[in-house]
Amino acid sequence: MDQLLENILPVGFSLVSAVVAYLMYQYFYGNRHIGAGVHRTFIIGGPSITVLFLGIQSSIPLSLGLLGALSFVRFRTPVKDPAEIGFLLLLIASSVGAATENYVLTGILFAVVFLAMAIQQALGKHLSSQSGNHIVITLDQSAFQDSEDKLNNFLQGNLKYLKLENMSAVEGKVNLHYQYRSSAGFDSLRFTKELRELAQPGQMEIFLN
Repeated sequence: MDQLLENILPVGFSLVSAVVAYLMYQYFYGNRHIGAGVHRTFIIGGPSITVLFLGIQSSIPLSLGLLGALSFVRFRTPVKDPAEIGFLLLLIASSVGAATENYVLTGILFAVVFLAMAIQQALGKHLSSQSGNHIVITLDQSAFQDSEDKLNNFLQGNLKYLKLENMSAVEGKVNLHYQYRSSAGFDSLRFTKELRELAQPGQMEIFLN
């Protein structure tokens, strides 16, 4: 009975830690939709890692063989966002901490990570507001050649502190990435409508933020 309780406590703590890691990921990155969705494995992965370490603690040969087997594991789903690596490490660290009964240390880890992420988010919003807005324009290469001068004059006349960040031409399409400062009373609907008219009869795609 005592052995059962000793095993339930680490697994339960690991499950709670996995839920906290999942909620932190959703809070800080859930609205970006740029990752590969690794957070969906947190609830299962956390307790599983803890049970894995609990099972191999009694056998050194088993643990060495397990590490050798895991070294051959390959994941076909790529990690699209570097932040996912950090959250995976957080999940693994909390699971190992639960298996080794380092509950206080694991709690400190979550507190430090949450504080660091909150500071990073606050600074990111401040820096993004200072750096300005972005607009990405994609249009046919032929339409760009015909309307390049009109396009530049229109953008410079409607956007403040306009700066061309990069320009690329791929498969008959021209991609233009500009940075600018938004002003009060800026009508984005009117702006995009008039901008698209410059490329007619060609097509133009606009991403504005």
